[in-house]
Amino acid sequence: MALHFERSEFASRLARVTEQMREEKLDALLIFAQESMYWLTGYDTFGYCFFQTLVVKADGTMALITRSADLRQAKHTSILEDVHVWVDRVNADPTVDLKNLLVEMDLLGARIGIEYDTHGMTGRVARLLDAQLSSFGQITDASYLVSRLRLIKSPAEVAYVERAAALADDALDQAIRLTKAGADEADILAAMQGAVFSGGGDYPANEYIIGSGADALLCRYKAGRRKLDANDQLTIEWAGTYAHYHVAMMRTIVVGEPTHRHRELFSACLENLQAIETVLTPGHTFGDVFDMHAKIMDERGLARHRLNACGYSLGARFSPSWMEHQMFHVGNPQPIEPNMSLFVHMIIADSDSGTAMTLGQTYLTTSGAPRALSRHGLDFLGA
Repeated sequence: MALHFERSEFASRLARVTEQMREEKLDALLIFAQESMYWLTGYDTFGYCFFQTLVVKADGTMALITRSADLRQAKHTSILEDVHVWVDRVNADPTVDLKNLLVEMDLLGARIGIEYDTHGMTGRVARLLDAQLSSFGQITDASYLVSRLRLIKSPAEVAYVERAAALADDALDQAIRLTKAGADEADILAAMQGAVFSGGGDYPANEYIIGSGADALLCRYKAGRRKLDANDQLTIEWAGTYAHYHVAMMRTIVVGEPTHRHRELFSACLENLQAIETVLTPGHTFGDVFDMHAKIMDERGLARHRLNACGYSLGARFSPSWMEHQMFHVGNPQPIEPNMSLFVHMIIADSDSGTAMTLGQTYLTTSGAPRALSRHGLDFLGA
């Protein structure tokens, strides 16, 4: 079996989930997020683009319903023993098969939590599911039950996070080596991703971001490549990925002579990141982190050029995003606790002058000061 964790680790996670279910008075939980299934059982697939769900009862009983294409996938990659297949056919409604399974599991009339806020739950599935279960039992949104538990990393998870961090650094080494006037973005991107693969890592849960010139101000991937000019700017955001665990980083590399604005914006990014390290500690909240970010940016007159979030939790994630639910934005009450892997990014896009500057790295929180996971420093990068 292709398990990345000991069975005792999965047993501990299941115990935490069922304990939380009992606190929330849930008889069962319908899991649609692939990362939740992976975390609980090891089940590793991209088959969540079709209907599938993992049923977890408060007594720890688990059953998966999926397509035939994922039957062997589940048997090979997970601890699951009870796997049911719904049949592809014209006008198929797998929520009927799910309801029949819930009857077999003695859950008629039960209080059932559902993971609605996930890419594994389409709007169509949600409508079909609600139609089937509205009179079946008491239904409630439990989208964040497992997500919150995944925030705290076990020692085994920390080991994978640290391996992912090393791969992220390897990718940055390649970017620094190749970035120069005349370099092709395609070659830089290929070398960065290749470093992760060569190091035993995985595909990331979303595309690497790369853009130069005017595109350096973007913070999303887009199709198309260009070659770097003699004076240019290159923004890259990427993640080292190992056993699906992500460690993200972000940098803007200036090609040629940096402008005064480049230096000014880098200074703001560095000051901000160093200040955030003082509140990225137990006793503070995710909202406190954003407040520090906004305060420093706004005091420097950069309110128009910053974003409304400055990072998020990371962990084992699947496409289309490596971002966890918990983000650094205004008013987020989520407490910072030890053994969280948290990505903090400074992103400044000055469209007035056409200047980009970014600086971001992932930290592991402790009982005191956070530990940066990168071996690279926070120096200004030029080529």
